[in-house]
Amino acid sequence: MVRFLVRCLLRLCFRVRVRGAIAAHEKLLIVSNHQSLLDGILLGAFLPVQPVWVLHSTIARHWFVRLPMRFLPHLIVDSAHPLGMKAVVGLIESGHPVLIFPEGRVTSTGSMMKIYEGPAFVAVRTGATVVPVHISGAVYSLFSRMSGEFPHKLFPRITVTVHPPCSIATPEAARSRVRHKLGAEALRRIMQEAAFASFEKTTLFPALLDVMAVFGRRRHILEDMQQQELTYGRLLKSSLALGRLVGKLTREGETVGVLMPNLGATVSLLYGMFAMRRVPAMLNYTAGPEAVHSACRTAGVRVVITSRAFLERARLAAVAAKLENLQLVYLEDLRASFGLADKLWLLGWAVWFPRKAARSANPTDPAVILFTSGSEGQPKGVALSHDALLSNVAQCRAIIEFAPRDRFLSALPLFHAFGLTIGIILPLMGGSHVFLYVSPLHYRVIPELIYDRDCTVLFASSTFLGNYAKYANPFDFHALRIVVAGAEKLNDEVRKLYAEKFGIRVLEGYGVTETAPVLAVNTPMAAKTGTVGELFPGCEYRLEPVPGIAEGGLLHVRGPNVMLGYLSEEQPGVIQPTRSLFGEGWHNTGDVATVDEAGFIRILGRVRRFAKVAGEMVSLELVERIARAASPEFEHASAALAEAGRGETVLLFTEDPNLRREQLQQAARALGAPDLAAPRRVVHVDEIPALGSGKKDYVTLNRMARALKPPAQDLPASESD
Repeated sequence: MVRFLVRCLLRLCFRVRVRGAIAAHEKLLIVSNHQSLLDGILLGAFLPVQPVWVLHSTIARHWFVRLPMRFLPHLIVDSAHPLGMKAVVGLIESGHPVLIFPEGRVTSTGSMMKIYEGPAFVAVRTGATVVPVHISGAVYSLFSRMSGEFPHKLFPRITVTVHPPCSIATPEAARSRVRHKLGAEALRRIMQEAAFASFEKTTLFPALLDVMAVFGRRRHILEDMQQQELTYGRLLKSSLALGRLVGKLTREGETVGVLMPNLGATVSLLYGMFAMRRVPAMLNYTAGPEAVHSACRTAGVRVVITSRAFLERARLAAVAAKLENLQLVYLEDLRASFGLADKLWLLGWAVWFPRKAARSANPTDPAVILFTSGSEGQPKGVALSHDALLSNVAQCRAIIEFAPRDRFLSALPLFHAFGLTIGIILPLMGGSHVFLYVSPLHYRVIPELIYDRDCTVLFASSTFLGNYAKYANPFDFHALRIVVAGAEKLNDEVRKLYAEKFGIRVLEGYGVTETAPVLAVNTPMAAKTGTVGELFPGCEYRLEPVPGIAEGGLLHVRGPNVMLGYLSEEQPGVIQPTRSLFGEGWHNTGDVATVDEAGFIRILGRVRRFAKVAGEMVSLELVERIARAASPEFEHASAALAEAGRGETVLLFTEDPNLRREQLQQAARALGAPDLAAPRRVVHVDEIPALGSGKKDYVTLNRMARALKPPAQDLPASESD
C-alpha cells in the first residue's frame, strides 16, 4: 500500500514514465545512473521487482535516504573496494535481486561520473544478468546536487528506462587488479550505451523547443562577431520569422542553398528552415565558383539564400556570378519584406504555439545536405537526417560531460559537418553558450577571443590547433578544459605543445561527413595516445581485409548517425542509399584501421592514401609522420606518382627549405619504418595547400605532383626539387 501511494504521488508530481520491463532471472544485478537523492524512491516505487538496495556509505548518511530505507531491504557498503562487495556476491548467489548505483554518488556534473570496480566485480564473480536502468530528468529537480547555472524545477518530468539485459564476460588478465579494472571499463560502456539508448527520437526544431523549456527563453546561448547575442527566445522568434519568409519562396521538402558565414543569422535561418521542412544545402564558399555551382546542381538547388554584405566582404562576386542561373535571395531583402501580417503571425505563434507554427516532420526525413571535404576528389553531397544529427549529439553527451556552464568557441565553418553538429547543435542542445567566429584561419585573433570570453571547450583540426598555440600566450587558454582535435590526424608535436605550454591534454577524435560526423573520440574517462578513442555508443564496426595491407582492414560502420545516402550530379536531388560489402545501413569509411582488445581504434590512413612501391604497400600517412619526426617545426604532405618500372614513387612536399632525404631516412630508421617509407623525392614549397576545414588539399597536391618534371635517371637518391 505504501508503495502504491508513493507511486501515485510521484506520477502526480513528476509525471513519471517507465519504459521497458525486467524479466525474472536466477541471478539479477540492476545498475542505474544516479541523478538525485530521489532516485532510490523512484526505483523502489516503479521497478517491477523488489531488489536489495546496495548503498554507498556516503549516501547512506543522508536522513532523506535513511528514512525510506527503513521500509526496504538494503545493504551499506563502500563500493570503492571490490573485496567489500563480498556480501553483495552472497546475496546474488542466494537468488536475491540486487540494485546498485555504480557511480557511488549523486552526479555533480549532470552526466555520468566514474564507475567503481566493485559492481563490476560482483557481476563478473557471480555471472549475474546485468539490467541497466537510466534515469533522466531527476537531475533538474531540487533533490539533485547541481549548482551554478544548472536549471532547477520544482517538478520536472522524469523518465525511467529499463534496457535489455546483458552480461559482463570474465576479463582475461593474470592479475586480479587488472581484471577488476577491465570489468569496470566494460560496465562503463554498458552505462554509456544505456545513456544513449534512452535518447528519444525527434526532429531538430522540436528538440530546440524542449531544451528551451528546460533552460528558459531568457537564457543567453549564442554570440557572434557582430556583437549580436541571442537568447533561446530571440533565436526562436528569428528562426520562425526567417522560416516563414523562406517558406513563401520555396516548396515544403525543397532543398535550398545556404551561402552564409558563421553568424547568429545563419543559425536562425537554419532552424527556421528545419521548422518549415526546408532542407538547407550548406555551400562551401571557400571551394571556388565551379565547386559551389557543382554542389547546387548535385543537390538540385533552385534557390540560394545569401547576404550582400557577406559576398562583398568575403570577395565572392565570382561565386555569385556563377550562380546567376539560380534564384539568389539576399537576407537583407528578406528582412525588408517582413510585413505587418507576418509580424502578427510571429507574435502569436512564437509566443504561444511555437510547436504548431512548425511543419511536422519525421526523424528520418532529410535535415541538411552537406558536402564532403573534397581533399581527395570531387566533393559528394551527403544527406543527413534529423535523427542522424541529434543521435550524434546524444552520443557525444553520453561519453563526455558538457555542462551548461561551458562556453564553446566555434570557428569551424557551418558548411563542415564538424562545425555544424559539434560547433552549433551540440551546445544548443545542452544550454551551453557558444561564440561563433567567422574563420578558423585567424590564428592571432582566436586565442585572444578564447581568453576574452573565458571559453572552456574548443574543437578544431590539428593544423588549426598548432597555429593557435604558436600565437597564444600561455595564459590565453587558462579556462579551457576540453580540447578535441578532429578532421585530420593529431600531430604529436601539437599534442606535446599543448601539454607543455598550456597544461592541456588534447583529445583526438575521428569521424567522416557521412556519420554526422563523429564516430569515435578519446574522453577524459577513456583515452589512449595514438588512437582516436572508442567507437560511439549505438555504433558497430567491421573490418574488411585489404590486399597488400597486412595490418588492420577497411573500416565499415553502422549506427543511427549514418547518412541517408549520397547525391550525385548524374541524378540531381536524388538520395542514393549507401552501399557496403556488409549490406544495408553499413557505410564504408574508406579508412584503414585497427581495433585493439580494449576497443580503441587506430586509423592507419585512407585506403587511397597508400602507394604501391616496388610491390609493397606504403602508407602516405606514415611518410608524413616520418617527415614530422625529421622536421617537427614545419608542415609536410605526401603524394604518390606513377613511375614506369617501379609502380609508384612517393613525393614529399615540405615547407622546410633545409629538409633532405638523408634526414628522412634517418627518421624512418628511428621510427622502425621500412626504407620504402622514406620519400624518394623532396619538393620544397612555400605553403602546403589546405581546405577551409583545415585538411590538407591532396587534390591540389596530386596535381602539383603530376606537373613536376620526372627526375633524371642518373640523379643521386638524395636529389630534391
